Amino acid sequence: MSEAPREQWASRAGFVLATLGCAVGLGNIWRFAYVAGENGGAAFLLAYVACVVAIGLPAMLAEFVLGSRARLDVVGAFSSSKAPRAWRLAGIGAVLGAFLILSYYSVVAGWAYKYFAGYATGDLRGLPRGEAAARFTAFLREPAEPMAWHFVFMATTVTVVALGVARGIERASRILMPLLGAIVLLLAGYALSLPGAARGLAFLFAPDWSALTRPGLYLAALGQAFFSLGVGMGVLVTYASYVREGERLPRAAGMIAAGDTLFAIAAGVAIFPAVFAFGIDPAAEEGLVFITLPNIFQQIPGGYFFSLIFFVLLTVAALTSTISVLEVVVTYFVEELKMTRKRATALAAVSISVLGFFAAASWGWFRNTTIFGMNVFGLLNFTSANILLPLGGFFIVVFTGWFMGRRKVKAELSNGGSLRARFWPVFLFLVRFIAPIAIALVFLNGIGIIRF
Repeated sequence: MSEAPREQWASRAGFVLATLGCAVGLGNIWRFAYVAGENGGAAFLLAYVACVVAIGLPAMLAEFVLGSRARLDVVGAFSSSKAPRAWRLAGIGAVLGAFLILSYYSVVAGWAYKYFAGYATGDLRGLPRGEAAARFTAFLREPAEPMAWHFVFMATTVTVVALGVARGIERASRILMPLLGAIVLLLAGYALSLPGAARGLAFLFAPDWSALTRPGLYLAALGQAFFSLGVGMGVLVTYASYVREGERLPRAAGMIAAGDTLFAIAAGVAIFPAVFAFGIDPAAEEGLVFITLPNIFQQIPGGYFFSLIFFVLLTVAALTSTISVLEVVVTYFVEELKMTRKRATALAAVSISVLGFFAAASWGWFRNTTIFGMNVFGLLNFTSANILLPLGGFFIVVFTGWFMGRRKVKAELSNGGSLRARFWPVFLFLVRFIAPIAIALVFLNGIGIIRF
């Protein structure tokens, strides 16, 4: 019995939109907002763009080359060359990173579902000033509700992934990505009409140049660039393995990195003018989206509509990312464990949902349970974001830069076409030297060995 042909993207636009959907997610809204707020706004934005161009983009291309060359899952991609078999461990680490990230990311996405439902039904409409924090805390401590929203969100993700690459992921991306762009532009336009919005724009676009002398700023920017672009967890390898012959990978990577960065900036324009219009501290950490902004929504004209659309944005952005992360695990199960797609999707979803159950209950049933001083949610976040993600990115750039072979890498970058003479040596230098060193610094800082 012959095996079914491997799936492919139906079009180049489908590949770009799906991969952009992987990059554009809660990291561009929830995480970008509070990290930029903590690190001075405009100075952070400059460092962030520089890190995307100099390190994030080469690392993304390294993943694309690895996936496009092998046309296998991320574990199989590391096994497709003559490199030592131990490199498979790097692929397994990437799959594990995707598994852990989705287990807690889907919990946060469930919060977004909860807030969208709350505004849609009117349950969160007209809260007294200061009530948002109490409501959010009470919700987290509920014995069952956070888990229920987590499961509902996972069910949505599973429905798309089970349909396959072209019929499920690509079709969904063609609908969801234009919707995301329209919503964020609508919100940004609305935020700019608020009194005092100019202060928010100054915070985001007028840098304090002295802040650029702080090394920690660049580590925060690089960490955000990796988190946002999805480098290190095998998504880009997996998605590139579905491309058709002749795909120009540098152009696709450039479009995706540019689109992801512009979306983050647009989200900042939608958030910071509102924050400054009401005198809110922009360094409000993780609570900025779920506590601070709901307080603002109660005070602005048309705030109910603004809040409803904002949480539509959050839920759609979360879905485009979780689809891609689940696909990494599903593809591994299909190609390494020889499962059917539906069975692989079911197994991956159930196992991730079980772990996510414990993450969702971190402030409820398991609020007194700590591991290394962290609750379950915090431990999953720390392990994936500070250990597995940078390690995955490090091994991918080292493997592509040093073990694949220069001819193979160059041929894959050109993919049947010509490669600009200036581009190749710059890429090779960045992926061999600059990217590994930068990622290693992020890793060492993340685990506390060095501090800036």
